[in-house]
Amino acid sequence: MSIDLNSDLGEHFGAWRLGDDDAMLGIVTSANVACGFHAGDPRSILDTLRGAAARGVAVGAHVAYPDLVGFGRRPMDVADAELEADVIYQIGALQALARVAGTEVTYVKPHGALYNTIARDERQAAAVIRAIRAVDSTLPLVCLAGSRLVNWAEAAGLHAVPEAFADRAYEPNGALVSRRESGSVIHDPAEVAERMVRLAREGVVAAKDGTDIAVPAASICVHGDSPGAVEIAAAVRTALLDAGEELSAFASGASGSRGAQ
Repeated sequence: MSIDLNSDLGEHFGAWRLGDDDAMLGIVTSANVACGFHAGDPRSILDTLRGAAARGVAVGAHVAYPDLVGFGRRPMDVADAELEADVIYQIGALQALARVAGTEVTYVKPHGALYNTIARDERQAAAVIRAIRAVDSTLPLVCLAGSRLVNWAEAAGLHAVPEAFADRAYEPNGALVSRRESGSVIHDPAEVAERMVRLAREGVVAAKDGTDIAVPAASICVHGDSPGAVEIAAAVRTALLDAGEELSAFASGASGSRGAQ
């Protein structure tokens, strides 16, 4: 079986450094690169894209609400036309930078509050879907596994890629536990790795109440800004390979398998 391992990267801003992109690019198969709305300045984004190109890591546009202060994690009630234009703008900017870096944007993954909102809000989801279709209808859309967005995207003709979160706790209904709650982020690399091996083998994870929930995922995310992110991602990668799983980017145009590395 093949599964993708991704991380949110390119989130440095000026003098502020967030995460270790260089180390993460040696671990993951796909990089969700910030587009400047929630994080990322042009030079840092370009550096991350060049690193991804050098390592054969697939690149996705990590689009977000215009929320640098809140790191894109504050919900916003954005008008349809505005949201659609914002997403088109972000994808286009990253496409230009990626071209200069010697790579290409091969998928789209919303960030933070936008990601969670469009998993359940059909109006905002439709605006994001229209934006992607307007730029390139062949770009896959990464969605929360089990969410309504998967069906909405596929009904609109997009390829939906269901995603699980290695370092996040789940509610019994399949939603992510709010970051405002204690225990929403899991920091123990061994625990995270064990959960993701079970996900890959059985398609389930344990929710915060201990019940098993189905998470039919084709990609696993480790947040690049989490404390110990590199150690967590490395533990997940090693555990999956030891379990006989192949790591491979899902997006067309990506360099392919990294399972033997």
